[in-house]
Amino acid sequence: MTRCRLCGSAALESVVDLGATPPCESFLAADQLDRPELTYPLHLRVCTDCWLAQIPPLITPEETFTQYAYFSSYSTSWVEHARTFVDDAVRRLGLGPGEFAGKGSFVVEVASNDGYLLRHVRDRGIRCLGIEPSVNVGAAAREAGVPTVTEFLDAGTGAGVRAEHGPADLVVANNVYAHIPDVIGFTRGLRALVADDGWVSIEVQHLLTLIEENQYDTIYHEHFQYYTVASASRALASGGLTLVDVELLPTHGGSIRLWARPAEVAGEPSRQVADVLDREKAAGLRELSGYTEFSARVATVRRDLLRFLVEAAERGETVVGYGAPGKGNTLLNHCGIRPDLLPYTVDRNPYKHGRFTPGTRVPVLPPERIATDRPDYVLVLPWNLRDELTEQLSFVHAWGGRLVFPIPELSIVEVGP
Repeated sequence: MTRCRLCGSAALESVVDLGATPPCESFLAADQLDRPELTYPLHLRVCTDCWLAQIPPLITPEETFTQYAYFSSYSTSWVEHARTFVDDAVRRLGLGPGEFAGKGSFVVEVASNDGYLLRHVRDRGIRCLGIEPSVNVGAAAREAGVPTVTEFLDAGTGAGVRAEHGPADLVVANNVYAHIPDVIGFTRGLRALVADDGWVSIEVQHLLTLIEENQYDTIYHEHFQYYTVASASRALASGGLTLVDVELLPTHGGSIRLWARPAEVAGEPSRQVADVLDREKAAGLRELSGYTEFSARVATVRRDLLRFLVEAAERGETVVGYGAPGKGNTLLNHCGIRPDLLPYTVDRNPYKHGRFTPGTRVPVLPPERIATDRPDYVLVLPWNLRDELTEQLSFVHAWGGRLVFPIPELSIVEVGP
């Protein structure tokens, strides 16, 4: 990668090099285990002109998202997060039900997955539409009664949807703004979808918490860029949108919710925008010094986790995994963790059962296996769902089992009944 995808600068500096890994959602079927796997460099760099952190676009969104292994509805807390967002957005923006001909509101979600969010919009009687590129996930949304088209968003797609369905009062783009290499074209697509006096709401992981909390496992090939509020504001402007407000969220270990409007009606940004920009500047994220120690802290996470797994194996103790998220596959591959140290992991998503994690070939089994085997430790790979999963896994207390969280630092937790 020689040029920044946002501003075109050649001033790209290394943040952390995680070696080469397969795409994080390319789970293997049993008949693929004797075949070679493609791996791609996973090297995060930052542009010292616009401060967008990014990895090279070595795989295309079409390769990853045409068929996808992630279904949002399998996370109870994520569905509840979506419900709360819809409730708040309805109040904030005055959204309401009605018919298409000039009455009622219209909400569009980009990368709408299996309808986990729009079902709450639909249940309020508000007209909605999902734009979801994954064929299998979009089909699940339609089966659940959420209108969904199978498309990747760009300016042309946005204009086509607007022409057919009308402009959207609210466009939602949660956990997708990092997933597109053509950030300018995607942003123009958002602008094409939204009404001239409408709103765009985007949730994306905050680079500030990624750096501060050692969340390096959220770096994977699906995520082409990593945003501060400063770099996100510049990205939005590239498509004719202006950032007017920001919220700090605990989701995914620390996210930002960006509220934007068409530049012509945006007005002045809120005080919260200025406050978060000041926090980012104080953390050194607009100078190279704010990134230089991250690589060393990543190495510490790796060594601590490997030391724990090796010592547990030498004591004859069993460690199994919980969850098979994309971030978990970055962690497993970077640490070189294979079935000798982690004989299997479990996941609530049946799509992954009987498959194997990319690169490391750890079997993925149904969650019930943990209660059957009664392991000494459960390594929680989706550490960002710590509260939800600590409650779900409280049953391991029955045999004295403990939970292990690898990030931001190794933590071994006793769970109560």
